Amino acid sequence: MAKSYTGGCACGAIRYETDSAPIFENHCQCRDCQKRSGTGHGSYLTFPQRAEMRVTGEAKTWRVAGDSGNEKIHAFCPTCGTPVYLTFAAMPDLIAVHAASLDDPGQFNPVVVTYGVRGYAWDVVDAGLQRFERMAPG
Repeated sequence: MAKSYTGGCACGAIRYETDSAPIFENHCQCRDCQKRSGTGHGSYLTFPQRAEMRVTGEAKTWRVAGDSGNEKIHAFCPTCGTPVYLTFAAMPDLIAVHAASLDDPGQFNPVVVTYGVRGYAWDVVDAGLQRFERMAPG
C-alpha cells in the first residue's frame, strides 16, 4: 500500500494529500528560505507530479526569483499566514511542501542541505547530511 502524505496550514483552511512519494527531501539555507521561515533554513519534501497532489482551500501566492534566477511561487494561507507549498515556474510539474506543514512531520527524511554556503553557525542542521554550497546537482 502506498504511503500517504497529508498536511495543511495551521487553521485548517488549506489541506493537501498525495499517495506519491517525494523525490527530494532537503533543508535549504538560501536567504529566501531564511527570510520566509524566520530562522536559518526551510525544510521541504518535493513531489514529482503536482497533478497527484490534491489541494483543498484557496491559497494566496507570491513570486520571487531564487538564487538560480528561476521563479518560485510560494503558496500560503490567507487566513493564518502559514506557508504551505511552493511550485517552480521552470519545472511546473513539481510541488514542494513545507515539512512542518505535514500532519506527521516525522515523515520528513532529509537527505541533503542545499545552499549550505549561506548557513549560520547558530542554525545547526544534522552534520551527517550531505551539503551543497548551492542547489544539489540534478
